[in-house]
Amino acid sequence: MTSGRHARGRIQPVPSPSYDIDEVFPPEGAHDVQSTQPMPAYAPVGGTVWETADAPGVHKADDRAGGGPEPKGEGKGRGKGKLGGTVQGVDLGTEISASLVVFLVALPLCIGVAVASGAPAELGIITGVIGGLVVGMTPGSTLQVSGPAAGLAALVAETVEANGIAMLGVIVLGSGILQIVLGMIRLGRMFQATSIAVVQGMLAGIGLPLMFSQSYPLADATAPGTAIENILGFPALVVDTFMNAQTAIAALLGIATVVLSFVWKKVPGPVKKIPAALVAVGLGIVVASLPGVEVKTLQVGNLLAAVQVPGPEQFAGLTDPAILTAIVTFTVIASAESLFTAAAVDRMHNGKRTQFNSELIAQGAGNTLCGMLGSLPMTAVVARSSANVQSGAKTRISRTLHGLWLLAFALLLPGVLALIPISVLAGVLVHSGWKLLAPEQFPAMWRQDRGEFAVMVLTTGAIVATALLEGVLVGLAAGIVLAALRMSQTSVEHRVEGDTAKVVMKGNATFLRLPKLIDALEAVGSAGTPRIRLDLMGVTHLDHACRSQIDEFVTQKRAAPDVRVELLMPDGLAAPRKPKASKAPKPDHARRAARQPASPAPSAHDRRFPEPSAGPDPTAAPGAVPGPTAEWYYLDPHPLDGPRDPGPYDGHPGIPDGPDAFEDSRWRETRR
Repeated sequence: MTSGRHARGRIQPVPSPSYDIDEVFPPEGAHDVQSTQPMPAYAPVGGTVWETADAPGVHKADDRAGGGPEPKGEGKGRGKGKLGGTVQGVDLGTEISASLVVFLVALPLCIGVAVASGAPAELGIITGVIGGLVVGMTPGSTLQVSGPAAGLAALVAETVEANGIAMLGVIVLGSGILQIVLGMIRLGRMFQATSIAVVQGMLAGIGLPLMFSQSYPLADATAPGTAIENILGFPALVVDTFMNAQTAIAALLGIATVVLSFVWKKVPGPVKKIPAALVAVGLGIVVASLPGVEVKTLQVGNLLAAVQVPGPEQFAGLTDPAILTAIVTFTVIASAESLFTAAAVDRMHNGKRTQFNSELIAQGAGNTLCGMLGSLPMTAVVARSSANVQSGAKTRISRTLHGLWLLAFALLLPGVLALIPISVLAGVLVHSGWKLLAPEQFPAMWRQDRGEFAVMVLTTGAIVATALLEGVLVGLAAGIVLAALRMSQTSVEHRVEGDTAKVVMKGNATFLRLPKLIDALEAVGSAGTPRIRLDLMGVTHLDHACRSQIDEFVTQKRAAPDVRVELLMPDGLAAPRKPKASKAPKPDHARRAARQPASPAPSAHDRRFPEPSAGPDPTAAPGAVPGPTAEWYYLDPHPLDGPRDPGPYDGHPGIPDGPDAFEDSRWRETRR
């Protein structure tokens, strides 16, 4: 890669090292001090010296010590470590506030997933801590946050019921090791091939059930179960909530949290920099401590007592095929959920993209440690990841700190957690669910692409009706079908002109357009004309199904003695055959051929109009096929008897006679 050196009015290519964006691009209005011409703001400057009106003097873009302006984030606040300052371009205040928001989102999710999995709530927090402190510091994704796997909750509950909580650690440990192996053999990148409609449908399919499921703890109630049951039970929940004073207070706290999350950024002054979720938690603690208010609060036990390290008895269970099957199942679902989430999170921000293989290894390392501690399996979680992005995080600091907050509060300040109302945390999750749903994206997609809109809606509905992995697979299948239909854009026309029935086909001829092709062939076959022409010059791809149909049609029509079938097709569509090696001529034949006079060189006119192929030449080698410039290919080379109209090039050497010899424009262009 080279950059241009703007010197004396000329651009000279010079080797360019790697620069930051603020180093490479000069400010608008900058002038090269070695030239009178202004420099465009978008031009890379490499080693150019330049100056601006507000920054006179000599600046060198590739030599900061030479007076060049410092990049963003390395100026006034450089070196500051306090809140609000920056360290090497990182805004620590934003990272810390984002980590607190993620902590408040992650805390109820960790506990809720653990309870739904039939495991102690403390195991969910342990998995969340590992997701922050271990996976958070590893390369792979920058802003994606990991924690207990909601998509595996039902499977974990079945496994715990069948094999006990102690056996869960061995299964999670085996899944983590297998994920590391899959990442090392570079199978993670295959999850990058994901349609944006599927990703948006996935986010909406996660956000909608999240809103309805958290509506129940928002009112100090218990959710019925599946997403469909939660949605159907919502009207009854509203009625029951306001029939009781305490549940009404809890619901009002949750609703106030949701409203505050939407309007807090519009509050004037520096106070708006405080995360809205943190403000809501503070207000909730104050209201919950008032006399006469009895709302549910968080209850967290001893984390160390919840750790269950697998022993020899548990590892002996690896001989059971059911345990091995569970390991493979956990691996597939956890890997797919994490990497599909990574693809979704990458579309939420403009920062560094996820390295899918590294992220898969990081997830495996986290699950390996979770298995060693007998904890729940982990995946990347969209709810806390989106909260991280929306809070302005730019680096891994925020997601790592959120794990530190989980560990510190659970170990050192469990009494503080016991003051937080569950309804407030549920309100934070309802707001996150609405942001994931993003209802404005549906009409936007409808206006942009109706087909992609259908894929998006189908993905959302499938996730709501089934589960995350199943719904994404349905969306991917729908996206593949849509792509196949659009790639198979084929135009098939048939008409009769004089004594010729023609079929003209253009585009990608695949089996999806086979009915249209069959109709056209039947129409020209029943026209009763003495000549049939199949023009495939506009076809860019001809699959086996369409080719077989054309070959079958031609074979049938050639059986009639009074019908001539012609086929126009590019050489690229003709099935090549390997030519047979010709035998060396006998000595007598070679001597006889040497005595023959040499053939005259072709004239310029003959080279301009090379003779096209008119079917198999009986003197040619048995395996010979038309050359790169041949485009006429007659399946029936026998001429049609009877009079015909003269053509414009009749009698010209190397040009086929007839009025339509040069009808196809592209055929004509290749002959000029």
